[in-house]
Amino acid sequence: MVNIAEYGDYETAWCPGCGNHSILLALKNALVATGLEPYNVLFISGIGQAAKAPHYLNSNLFNGLHGRSLPVATGAKLSNTELTVIVESGDGCNYGEGGNHFLAAIRRNLNITLIVHDNQVYGLTKGQASPTSEQGFVTKNQPEGVFSQPFNPVEIAVAMNASFVARGFSGKPDHLSTLIQSAIQHRGFSLVDVLQPCVSFNKVNTFGWYNQRCYIIEDDYDSTNRDMALRKASEWGDRIPLGIIYQNRRSVFEDRFPFLGNGPLAKSPVEVDRVSQLFDCYR
Repeated sequence: MVNIAEYGDYETAWCPGCGNHSILLALKNALVATGLEPYNVLFISGIGQAAKAPHYLNSNLFNGLHGRSLPVATGAKLSNTELTVIVESGDGCNYGEGGNHFLAAIRRNLNITLIVHDNQVYGLTKGQASPTSEQGFVTKNQPEGVFSQPFNPVEIAVAMNASFVARGFSGKPDHLSTLIQSAIQHRGFSLVDVLQPCVSFNKVNTFGWYNQRCYIIEDDYDSTNRDMALRKASEWGDRIPLGIIYQNRRSVFEDRFPFLGNGPLAKSPVEVDRVSQLFDCYR
């Protein structure tokens, strides 16, 4: 049986008090709760403080370009459908540079999990506004405040009929761990948007700010009701819902490829002669 020690214990490069610490712990507990051995999990991340999270785990990791985690995850999952593929990066990486890939992943409904550390700033590059920053948010790069309307990833995901949409808060790690566990076990594209206070560069959306506003969704809430989910996803400001916002059972992308029914491509024998003939065509 897997235990949390198998996923390692490393000194991090994060600031003291950063929300990333509790997200990492919640993730480890979720992996253990699902019984996943480290060698069965592939983490893919981009660039940023959040993208460093998989570096502090004993597991498979591909650390790629800023905003380009989801295309790599797509290739990895289609190559080896037996792997549990988890993408982990920040709001700038996934909703800014990677925004187009985020939309494509929802449309395809690949069986992967996306965990976004959403702190409403670019933490690695010293606090510029991100796509989820509030209007009026003042930074060194936006001294007159952010002009653009903030991007609501949860509302967008529900509107696009994403297979699993949840929001967690790093200040509630036990609750967050159950959300991540549910996301991993769900078959289809799973989004877990995690509110993660940046103690160094975001002095507005602090732990105190979230604690005054966040609430766990009621037990009688129907997460399969899309109309209800859209209303819940649009809540932001005085009240911010935490939990599984929406889930459905759409067909999964990799099931549409008949040849994957014979087993993972990664385990298929390579026909060297046929590959050589293919290369000869380009000489």
